[in-house]
Amino acid sequence: MPSTRDIRRRIRSVRNTAQITKAMQMVAAAKMRKAQQAALVGRPYAELMNQILGEAAPRLGLFKDPLMEVRPAKKRAVIFVSTDRGLCGGLNGNLAREASKLDKDTTVFICAGKKGAQFVSRTKRQLAAEFTYKDSPSFAEARAISKFAQDMFLKGEVDAVDILFTNFISTLVLLPKLILFLPIGKIRAVTAGVAAPQAELETGGGQRLDTFEFEPDEPRVLGALLPHSLNFQVHQILLEARASEHSARMVAMKNATDNAKQLIKDLTLEYNKLRQSNITKELLEIATAQMAVG
Repeated sequence: MPSTRDIRRRIRSVRNTAQITKAMQMVAAAKMRKAQQAALVGRPYAELMNQILGEAAPRLGLFKDPLMEVRPAKKRAVIFVSTDRGLCGGLNGNLAREASKLDKDTTVFICAGKKGAQFVSRTKRQLAAEFTYKDSPSFAEARAISKFAQDMFLKGEVDAVDILFTNFISTLVLLPKLILFLPIGKIRAVTAGVAAPQAELETGGGQRLDTFEFEPDEPRVLGALLPHSLNFQVHQILLEARASEHSARMVAMKNATDNAKQLIKDLTLEYNKLRQSNITKELLEIATAQMAVG
């Protein structure tokens, strides 16, 4: 049975841990709001790009691009977007569970985040490259990841590319999601914003077709915009992944703080019971000794 000194020491240790988790919760909450705002800032840029793509797409006819080439998917690459640090609940575990469902022999991983690379190495899967990205992901970091995946697809090293990331739905709802990155099927709207839906572009028609004149011609414009739109998509996914990470860490630290407070209450109750028991025991010993002397 532990002594009162042991219980006091454990209460002090748990209280210190609760202070740390509370501080981490507040920091994660501030970073989550910042990450959400960063994801939403790209909306005006995405809307303008959608206008250009929407004007060019209906005039292209039988436009073909190497990034749109559909091949039998004998080998597939997956951009695995995870975190660099832990203490964020089951976020990385859910991503790893989805990644483990993919065929080990025909899937190669492009990891963005240390936790994903550690999972690939631990399970002895194929790792093509590992990238890191800052707490506020820059477009250059996203472009490097997207360019590497596009080069693998264009060189014929893989026949398709997917992206596995955590879809931020709400603070309490974070779902792993696997979406197709390459080849490009129907030209879709470039999205910006946390959990923004990706809708197909309008086919145009009417008077809008004559609104813009393209120089050079539409195929060359769209051929330059398609890789850029893929880079922008990766950038938005990195921003969303950071928002998901901070949200998951905030919830995990809140749960840890609440559990620590409950444990302190239980230990305090146990300490008081043990202290009361010791006092009662001493009083009985005094009374017994007095009666023996009398």
